[in-house]
Amino acid sequence: MNYRFDKDRFDSMSKDALARVEEIMNTTRLNELLHKKEEEEKQKTCILWVLAIIGAVAAVALIAYGVYRFFTPDYLEDFEDDFDDDFDDDFFEEEEEDKEEEKK
Repeated sequence: MNYRFDKDRFDSMSKDALARVEEIMNTTRLNELLHKKEEEEKQKTCILWVLAIIGAVAAVALIAYGVYRFFTPDYLEDFEDDFDDDFDDDFFEEEEEDKEEEKK
C-alpha cells in the first residue's frame, strides 16, 4: 500500500508540474504575442507621425502659396487691359477718320 501511495503522490506532483509548465508556456506565448502587437503599434504610430508631419508641411506650403498669390499683383493682366484699350481706341479713331475723309 505504501508503494501505491507514493505512486499517487508522484502522479499528482507530475500533474501539478505539467500544469505549471503549460501555464508558463502559455504565458510566454502570450507575452510574445503582446510584444509583437506592441512592435506593430509602434510602427503604425511612427508611420502616422511621418504622414502627419508631411501633411502639416504641405498645408503650410499651400497656405503660403495662397497668401503669395493673393498679395502679388498681376502685372500681365494690367498690361493686357491697357493694350486692349489702346487698340480699341485706335481702331475707332481710324474708322472716324475714314468716314470724315469720305465725306470730304
